[in-house]
Amino acid sequence: MTAFTINFNAIVQMTDEHFAQLCRANPDVKFERTTRGELVIVAPTGGETGSYNSELNADFVIWNRHAKLGIVFDSSTCFRLPHQALRSPDVAWIKQDRWDALTPEQKQKFPPISPDFVLELMSPSDDLSDAQAKMREYMENGVTLGWLLNRKHRTVEIYRPNQPLESLEAPVTLSDEAVLPRLVLNLRSLW
Repeated sequence: MTAFTINFNAIVQMTDEHFAQLCRANPDVKFERTTRGELVIVAPTGGETGSYNSELNADFVIWNRHAKLGIVFDSSTCFRLPHQALRSPDVAWIKQDRWDALTPEQKQKFPPISPDFVLELMSPSDDLSDAQAKMREYMENGVTLGWLLNRKHRTVEIYRPNQPLESLEAPVTLSDEAVLPRLVLNLRSLW
């Protein structure tokens, strides 16, 4: 999933409402916006990546239904991070009390909140350095735990604020009791 970045700042400053209108007018295109106001056009994933992402999201939904600890979001949800970027992780999760603190209007638009957890599943065409920069951006904006899954290199990078990056080679499962209690994510099918 190759991303293209366009800078319209010399022509127009894109507001959240402009961004929302652009998204509604182009429902088949996935957009994000950087902290500098640049528009990021993200190409759709291929079939394999889309299927894996759907399975991963389903695993989180099933876990969350049992755990009843928060809210799970798919890759079409765009979050307004504290530094004003609008980002859409492949899987995101927010603790229930943090979600409940938002107003109904905030929940309807681009929620102004950093998820507690994000997962990014790289497509074969994704650039690793771009994906890593996005994960660091999540951490800098209050995300507590991030998993970057790279099927091509058979690795998982684990991001936590103020901690060294942890890299695992083809793990069979992933878990983190502190952030995602009782979740054990089976990754056998990815490798």
